[in-house]
Amino acid sequence: MLERHEIEAFLTLAEELHFGRTAERLTVSTTRISQTIRKVERAVGAPLFDRTSRRVTLTPIGRQLRDDLRPAYDLVRQSFQNAVAAGRGVTGVLRAGYFGSDAAHVLHAVSDTFRLRYPDCDVEIVELQLNNGLLAMQTGQVDLELTRLPAVHPEIVGGPVLFTEPKVLAVPAAHPFARRESVSLEDLAEVRMLRNPSAMLDSWDEFHSPRHTPSGRPIPHVPGADTFLGMLALVGAGKGVYPEGGRAMRYYARPDITYVPFNDAPPLQWGLVWLRVRETARIRAFEQTARLVVPSLPVPPAA
Repeated sequence: MLERHEIEAFLTLAEELHFGRTAERLTVSTTRISQTIRKVERAVGAPLFDRTSRRVTLTPIGRQLRDDLRPAYDLVRQSFQNAVAAGRGVTGVLRAGYFGSDAAHVLHAVSDTFRLRYPDCDVEIVELQLNNGLLAMQTGQVDLELTRLPAVHPEIVGGPVLFTEPKVLAVPAAHPFARRESVSLEDLAEVRMLRNPSAMLDSWDEFHSPRHTPSGRPIPHVPGADTFLGMLALVGAGKGVYPEGGRAMRYYARPDITYVPFNDAPPLQWGLVWLRVRETARIRAFEQTARLVVPSLPVPPAA
């Protein structure tokens, strides 16, 4: 098996047909080139070059090896350069995922500024569902996601909180809670909460759909849906309640659902997250752009 420097020496000499120029291109001595070529010829078992005092030419075996090696070597080198560009350069395509129309509004605003700052990098906005957030990053469907925090997982890292919103409870319009001005976390023991898909992060699920009230009372859970719109359909049909962010009052107003504010729940926090092993310059640049853009965005009023 040939090593990289041996392949480079052979292919460069096959192109230059001159030991001195080959040594200059590879920034080594002509002696080193001669030694390397002799080593390759010993490995092949036949001369690769005819050497005279006047010129250097390829032997038939040398030409065959050059023709076989060159395309593969160029492909490997280009693949490596592509990887370097993806890791260090803000070029190519960045895919950003989101859950819900409110998050999409934020991502599009960030993307508009990002494209102005980095014209060589395009942004694709991808809608995700409740059951495929982590999987979408693991399979490369998206590079990063705008999601509600916390997102605690060994593979995931993220930037700071970009914005917050009050927490509300989506209840059927005919539910007794719908006539209240507010509800408390303790009230959740008296309702059936729709359960998030099993694909959700445990930290996310427990924070947003807890199993117990702050005093320790159990909160009944019933099967939910794989999509947010599916969850709202279940709420509207009277199958359960679902905790949400206050922006839903504007983006997802429905006649069969009432959003009741919590009076004791901390605000929901939103931020960008991505996989640690897939972090690139594109991701870092997009996250930095989001820090600049999001604080200046107007907060949507309640419906």
